[in-house]
Amino acid sequence: MIEKIRDLLTSKKFYASVSTLIAAGALLILLLDYVLMPAYTNYDEGVTVPDVTKLSLNEADSLLTTYGLRFEVSERRSNSAYPADYVIDQTPSASEIVKPNRKIYLTVNTVSTPKVEVPKVVNLSLRNAKIQLQNYGLEVGTVSYESSRFKNSVLRQSIPAGKTVNKGTVVNLAVSDGLGEKMVAVPNIIGARLAEAQQMLRTAGLRVGEIRFQPNRQYPPNTILDFTPKQEKVIEGETLKLIVSERFDVREESESGAVLDTSFVADPDSSQIQN
Repeated sequence: MIEKIRDLLTSKKFYASVSTLIAAGALLILLLDYVLMPAYTNYDEGVTVPDVTKLSLNEADSLLTTYGLRFEVSERRSNSAYPADYVIDQTPSASEIVKPNRKIYLTVNTVSTPKVEVPKVVNLSLRNAKIQLQNYGLEVGTVSYESSRFKNSVLRQSIPAGKTVNKGTVVNLAVSDGLGEKMVAVPNIIGARLAEAQQMLRTAGLRVGEIRFQPNRQYPPNTILDFTPKQEKVIEGETLKLIVSERFDVREESESGAVLDTSFVADPDSSQIQN
């Protein structure tokens, strides 16, 4: 057996066969390099630019290298429709014919998180506050409860309104449990105009409930005449009912059927026009 192998290795026919195989392999490589590949990539006419948009930067690099092209990241910008480091745009565009080794300029989605401005959710209900924060792309974190009269009303937010933060930032909320025990002084609203009284009560942490209008000749319309409960101090968040003046306009019908307007009382000292 060994003798046969030795004879084969020393045979001219064996070396001729090996030489033929080597030559055929070299010819095949040359055929691929100078005929098939140029025909595939249109080397003589130019290279067709592949579409690398919606690919990751690494995938785009690999594909462009296969086509004999280079690339450069010319711009980075944020686009929520793409993951980070994905190609958004390219120049030249896909399917254009360019010279081999041409540089393709890529616009890539930035890795930085978009910024948003924190909305004001204080005094909103917990439900509305959550919706508002989610609409801005923010997350609701810990919700803690504190004693206050306004149940489920947001008392504080961990990040102040107007501050610019990363999208997805967590905002913690302090919410009223509706069990407030703090006593507040009732402001002196008797004689104040309705709009002014409402503002005074809100500032004091009180609510305005039913408003009942009562004709009155002494005070101008929309003047506070009285309120209930009539106490110097009440629990924070208490609702007050208001009695407010309105124009005194009483019309009486005389025996003759004429309508007499008694809302105006003439000054006895005023001059009268006589026919």
